[in-house]
Amino acid sequence: MESNTKKPDGIPGGQPPKKRAPHKLTIDDSKDDENSVVIITEVKRAELNLLRGETVLLKGKRRKESVALLTLDDTGTLPIEKIRMNKVLRTNLGVSLSETITIHKIPNMPAAKKVHILPFADTIEGITGNLTEIYLKPYFKDVFRPIHQGDRFKVKGGFREIEFKVVAVDPEPYCLVVGQSVIFDQGDPIKREDEERNDGPGYDDLGGVDN
Repeated sequence: MESNTKKPDGIPGGQPPKKRAPHKLTIDDSKDDENSVVIITEVKRAELNLLRGETVLLKGKRRKESVALLTLDDTGTLPIEKIRMNKVLRTNLGVSLSETITIHKIPNMPAAKKVHILPFADTIEGITGNLTEIYLKPYFKDVFRPIHQGDRFKVKGGFREIEFKVVAVDPEPYCLVVGQSVIFDQGDPIKREDEERNDGPGYDDLGGVDN
């Protein structure tokens, strides 16, 4: 006797397709030089109950995290399941284009008391002057930038671009740089080779390997 129960078209065994977690998004490229911004659609913003302009927590590979200000796509070209971010943010999250990250609400984003920031040595060769006054203070002035301990970011000043690293923040692990935040820049510049050695492959990069 033939059953009257219909199976969903094109699905073996009648199993419905798995729904994707709403906070999991695929990375799309942003050509913007703005290191502190990610872009999603208005539909996705409403679904996740986020506010335009609020700070969100982003989680990538190997437990890497970063924070960014949320903005909305005004071009109408961004699919609902995608998020746009520039290369600096992708590096901080350890991800590439077309990979996935998760986006989360931060209930209470604290203001930074102190942040310790150092430049990469190979980006300041031949540069003289006070880097904090010339590069860092203008970068953070009147923007209320969110930062995460361990993040890298690039700042243009004059004809040069310098790469910095957030060595430490108070409070940890992330906070918002405001007018009262103290930027602490004492210490030797970071050597690229030392940083790359510390960023070597982990278990998540090797298939079939566990602890």
